[in-house]
Amino acid sequence: MVVLLSLLAATAFALGTVLQQKGTLLDDGGAADRAGVGGVGFVVGLLRRPVWLLGGAVTAVGGVLQAIALHRGSLVVVQALATTSLVIALPFGAWLTDQQITPPVVLGACAMVLGIVLFVAVGNPEGGTGNPTAASWWLAGLGSLCLVGVLVWAGRSRTGSRQALLFGAAAGLGFGMASALTKAVTDVVGQGAAAVLGSWELYALLAAGLVGLVLGQSSLRTGALAPAMASTNSVMLLSSVWLGISVFGERFQRGGGHLAVAAAGLVAILAGVALLSRAPVPAPDGSLSGTPS
Repeated sequence: MVVLLSLLAATAFALGTVLQQKGTLLDDGGAADRAGVGGVGFVVGLLRRPVWLLGGAVTAVGGVLQAIALHRGSLVVVQALATTSLVIALPFGAWLTDQQITPPVVLGACAMVLGIVLFVAVGNPEGGTGNPTAASWWLAGLGSLCLVGVLVWAGRSRTGSRQALLFGAAAGLGFGMASALTKAVTDVVGQGAAAVLGSWELYALLAAGLVGLVLGQSSLRTGALAPAMASTNSVMLLSSVWLGISVFGERFQRGGGHLAVAAAGLVAILAGVALLSRAPVPAPDGSLSGTPS
């Protein structure tokens, strides 16, 4: 059930992301206007675009499915399966935002799928605690915040797919933290609405989700769907592995070479992401730029 819920969530995330990218590119004045982190005006403007709102609604459905999966299963397993949203998004991107599916992109998608199967099926992350310590949350939160700051600072001076990669990576850190906090919040849902509203995890979740949203949309409006989603998904997965181990105490199977195979699967996922990040970037006039800028 966890696998099915996670894959359904990944499908919703894929379609929702492409629809939101289409919304970010509407009435765009060109590549020069796509640079930098979107400000308040940028976000408010998105709220007036029906296609972006539709993408947000579809993404929200994915979020609900993911929350149920996180409550039932391992953070690392759910996030590894959620990474398939990049592969699922490719045909949607070709249809809706003029993305091009080249041979390296297909190879990268295959590497990601193979890596995820090895990582989840052989590594079999399990165990963990439902009551992480405050110290582990503080360490994870401050570490993520510092890395987000560095990535945003580096991304502001870049353009095209390099900016998409850096902003997407920062978004991945935000979404990774939001997913970990979602797992924590679902553990107190059974205690009633008062317990949920009184939990600090809920407000930290909203803050992390907002960071991921703003940086994710800033990454998408560069026009480079594959690099944006590749960096977001890979960093979100790496962040979830780190948070699953350091915060929730999850562990991988070690005997019989399981850990080595799981590590090989993770390497395959990241190799696939690297290939996907080289996808051509559609130009504002609908043509394609063959070399990431």
